[in-house]
Amino acid sequence: MNTPVNLNRFRKQKARAEDKARADQNAALHGLSKAQQELEKAKNTLSKRSLNGLERDKL
Repeated sequence: MNTPVNLNRFRKQKARAEDKARADQNAALHGLSKAQQELEKAKNTLSKRSLNGLERDKL
């Protein structure tokens, strides 16, 4: 005889797996890789520093 199965637990595990698959798909379509994120951050920092260097002194 088989052991009883908790259907609520099974249903929730299936829902979590589907949500994770959807999240992974969205991340692949819309997200950036870690290397791309670091590159964007470095570019933004460099541009902010160069713009701050060009500011005129306030009187």
